[in-house]
Amino acid sequence: MTETCMKELVENVGDAFYILDSKQFEKNFHELKYEFVKRYPNFNIAYSYKTNYIPKLCKIVNKLGGFAEVVSDMEMELALRVGVEPQNIIWNGPFKNAKKVEQLLVSGGTVNLDSVYEIEMIEQLARKYPMQRLNLGIRCNFEINDGVVSRFGFDVESDEFKRAINLFSKYENLHLNGLQCHFATRRLDTWENRVKGMLDLIEKIGIIPERIDMGGGLFGKMADSLKAQFDCDIPTYEQYAEVVAPVFAECFKDFDKKPMLLIEPGSALVGDCMRFASKVINIKNVRGKTIATLLGSIYNINPTLNKKNPPIEVVAMGGIQQQYENLDFGGFTCIESDYLYRNYTGNLAKDDMVVFGNAGSYSVVLKPPFILPNFPIIDISGGKTEIIKQGESFDDIFHTYVF
Repeated sequence: MTETCMKELVENVGDAFYILDSKQFEKNFHELKYEFVKRYPNFNIAYSYKTNYIPKLCKIVNKLGGFAEVVSDMEMELALRVGVEPQNIIWNGPFKNAKKVEQLLVSGGTVNLDSVYEIEMIEQLARKYPMQRLNLGIRCNFEINDGVVSRFGFDVESDEFKRAINLFSKYENLHLNGLQCHFATRRLDTWENRVKGMLDLIEKIGIIPERIDMGGGLFGKMADSLKAQFDCDIPTYEQYAEVVAPVFAECFKDFDKKPMLLIEPGSALVGDCMRFASKVINIKNVRGKTIATLLGSIYNINPTLNKKNPPIEVVAMGGIQQQYENLDFGGFTCIESDYLYRNYTGNLAKDDMVVFGNAGSYSVVLKPPFILPNFPIIDISGGKTEIIKQGESFDDIFHTYVF
């Protein structure tokens, strides 16, 4: 980014802000969907709202025909407010508000059962609405050899899973809309195991659902400097599609009506679509260690605290720069571990702007109101600048408190 462009942004929105590229988000959606569709035509994307629920992004997904994957009544309300039809909303997650579940099911949406406590909730609704078709899915948990015991879904070997399956023979108005799984591990080999596990389960229970939902957990696009910090190769969209879609295409090749194949990406779509720009407030040396303090925090770019250095760009703002080695960028908070980037080597001056890439995943939704309210979000795609979230104020944080 040029100094002139950055100075204009700083003048208009302040010394720290998020930069969104909504056109890149739209491009990612098209590219990811294309790779799957050309291998398995009956395919769709359900965007993970929890990863980044900027309304503009949710509206783009809806415009492109994608589904909304939500995990709370707040996210369900957001989907409805941006115009998503209830039948295009899928509700996952370990906790569900019973009243909102009722609202979504009665309006035609899909709720994926995650735990046994939800079965009683659904049975009550089945009896309350005997003439209403209620669309349900089941979240399925099985071994994928990733070294993690996921806490999401029913153990497919358990009595609770059998009880969930039996719901659909017990109540004629309950419709098994789909089987879903979700595992956080993003490696390609674990996706191969997901596919095998889901197909083995379908064969075991003898039910082919309308939808087979493989969940989220995909790597997205990132700079080589970030890729190098992972202990595995970073798959492309094409590679994910190649290990998933052809297997289902072969399995259902003789079916006139094939199940819909779904995935629920978040980071894979939005990770590279946002950057965070922050002013250098001060540069100091403490016992031989150089530290630059920013008007920004690790919670602005990496609230999951994974200790990876994001892509970085320093925009000179007119001050006299010096060359530094192994400089750390510290945040504005009073947390000792608040570092946005470790061991920077390059030129830097007070009042420069530092831009951190790959800040689209969880940054906005997980940033706590700690010490400072959050910063504005601007969309600079398509040759124009648009403020899509105002910077938060004191009143935004404290208006729910009683003074």
